[in-house]
Amino acid sequence: MTLPDTASHQSGADRTFQVDLRGLVDLLSHHLYSSPRVYLRELMQNAVDALTARHALEPAAPAGSFGIRLYADRSVVRVEDDGVGLTEEDVHTFLATIGRSSKRADGIAEQRGDFIGQFGIGLLSCFLVADEIHVVSRSARTPGAPAVEWRGRGDGSYTVRALPASARPAPGTTVTLTPRADAGEWTAPARVQALAHHFGSLLRHPVTFDDGSGGPAVPVNPEPAPWARTYPTPGARSRALAAYGEEVFGFTPLDTVELNLPAVGLRGIACVLPEAVPAGRRHGHRVHVKGMLLSEQAEEILPDWAFFVRCVVDAESLRPTASRESLYEDDTLAAVRDALAEQLRAWIARAAASDPELLHRFLQAHHLSVKSLAVHDDEILRMLLPWLPFETTDGHCTLDEFSRTHRTVLVTSSVEEFRQVAAIASAAGLGVVNGGYTYDRELVHRLPEIRPEVSVADLDPATLTAHLDPVDRETELAAAAYLAQARDALAVFDCDVALRAFQPASAPALLVDSREARHERTRSRLAREQEGGLWGDILGALQQEAPRAQLILNQLNPLVRTAVAIDEPELARTSAEALYGQAALLSRRPLRPAESSLINRSFLDLLAHALRKDS
Repeated sequence: MTLPDTASHQSGADRTFQVDLRGLVDLLSHHLYSSPRVYLRELMQNAVDALTARHALEPAAPAGSFGIRLYADRSVVRVEDDGVGLTEEDVHTFLATIGRSSKRADGIAEQRGDFIGQFGIGLLSCFLVADEIHVVSRSARTPGAPAVEWRGRGDGSYTVRALPASARPAPGTTVTLTPRADAGEWTAPARVQALAHHFGSLLRHPVTFDDGSGGPAVPVNPEPAPWARTYPTPGARSRALAAYGEEVFGFTPLDTVELNLPAVGLRGIACVLPEAVPAGRRHGHRVHVKGMLLSEQAEEILPDWAFFVRCVVDAESLRPTASRESLYEDDTLAAVRDALAEQLRAWIARAAASDPELLHRFLQAHHLSVKSLAVHDDEILRMLLPWLPFETTDGHCTLDEFSRTHRTVLVTSSVEEFRQVAAIASAAGLGVVNGGYTYDRELVHRLPEIRPEVSVADLDPATLTAHLDPVDRETELAAAAYLAQARDALAVFDCDVALRAFQPASAPALLVDSREARHERTRSRLAREQEGGLWGDILGALQQEAPRAQLILNQLNPLVRTAVAIDEPELARTSAEALYGQAALLSRRPLRPAESSLINRSFLDLLAHALRKDS
């Protein structure tokens, strides 16, 4: 049996972590990066950062004098740049040490904000498609320095050697990959060219691609970003931005909003969707950092309420995560999100002030989004509340139109309550708004803030029944027996029965029954059934006086006038149940099982009565 080294064990000697490179690459491929395709983005990003450092060394160099060249055929993928390059010491320090980035070197630490990559792991992504990485580099910081070659392998080993100057006559770096057989999907020439355009179409340095066919190299980013170009007229600029939005997102924007935040070097456009989207559904946005595409699904760049736009932006100062596929949530991102939200508000304000047709088309498609914003934004509320569409007893109209004819606006608390009373309230001259949809009730109650001459109140059964005309005393006395039988028949539903006169005369009955009243009656029933137990005591403590539903019969309706004259008790009960069932159906609320049974039974009983009478 072998005993441990006691001295070493007691002294707590320092030891070095051992890294399994293959395991680390597997971790990156399955958990850090979303797809093997990122290898090309990482190579291009390293090349861009090298060019940035080269320009810092040679600020007088003409724009476009340094660039990036991509090459791909069936056997090799190569990325070459005219950047700052590496010395042999740099190669040992940075290429062979996982997690150490050359952007953290003391000599250029103060310039870190100028670089895309900060984590020193990007080169490892090449092992997702190749077993060996071949790097040849020559430093621009050390004139006369030889070229240096580095070969890194997936098993964790590497070799470094100096090369003659002829191997790399000018400063810069060339990275060459020999793809594995299973990586053909990501290294085929057409795919490499497509990925280069996808990731680098907005890069500020010239990038070209050569597919090895012998033809000239093709520009990957021949034009600057559309918002960075000059146009002869504002109209031409608007059309160009809209065309770019359609190319990127695949739809023709309702309008485009230019986004500009000089403090963080952010520019871009927001494309207003031409059709409504589900509330709360967040679209991904395209975010570039220093021209390099970071993410196509960056939800965090805009607030939740801005789901009516999709945007593409390019920023200088946003901080990417380690995978460089999303944004790091920090104070800068929060400030950018707030500033972009303000620019979208400003666009809505401009449309409201100067382009009514655009505003109408926008609200027609995205009124729910604007309502969600107006609930929390007083400025948007003041600008747009009068123009937002609502369902009312006058049809679908804006609150501005509705308040011209109704100085007192009543609001229901649910859709079913509105449907119960809409026809009757309209005939009675009441102005009622359906407050059952998301945000509507809260917004209508804020209308007096914009229109002080208008008052708003919740609609309750007492308000409605007060506008129904009472019948004369003789008619009520004549119907007393029928009403008593109807109340007895409907007692099981906690429903009272009354006789009134109201328009339209075609409506035989109105069932006034709120959701809250039904819930309270259910709680009371459960309390009675559980009387004496703990649950019954709890329900009893919560119990209020259970409000009753009310079936209001319309004396102006011929069917009702016939029914109240029935002197046969069973037929009277059946007719009352049928009138209740018909009123419940018209309310379009969910029917309870007992109500469904009542409707079926009353129909069959009336049919049987009619058949007996005919025979």
